Amino acid sequence: MSASARSELCVLLLRVQLADQFCNAIGVLQQFAPPASFSNIQAAINKDQPANPTEEYAQLFAALIARTAKDVDVLIDSLPSEESTAALQAASLRQLEEENHEAAARLEEVVFRGDMLLKRIQHALADIAQSQLRTRSGANGQPSPAES
Repeated sequence: MSASARSELCVLLLRVQLADQFCNAIGVLQQFAPPASFSNIQAAINKDQPANPTEEYAQLFAALIARTAKDVDVLIDSLPSEESTAALQAASLRQLEEENHEAAARLEEVVFRGDMLLKRIQHALADIAQSQLRTRSGANGQPSPAES
């Protein structure tokens, strides 16, 4: 991403965040601004409102604006740097592909050895089963000691 594109992105993000915060500030002003003077009604309305809410809101919006600026800075820092050229990215991709091929070769070797081990285990189990069958059939074919 070029420097100008990064700058434009940052300015756009900052404008969106600030516009949102200004809309919120205007909404608060509309909600808590003192009403126009209407003789006796004014005194009754002022009794229900807090003494000085504007100072609290000023601190709140200052904190929101500062946090937005910090978020924009974090976002800018997370963007790829200008030093990350296409050549560097291509070299990084080649390195990752090489590592991927090496890992695939190791996986194939492990799978091959696993298959060989599985065949040996199956052969051993078949031998055990045959031995058990011969033992059982041999025991059934011999006369019992009581018969002789």
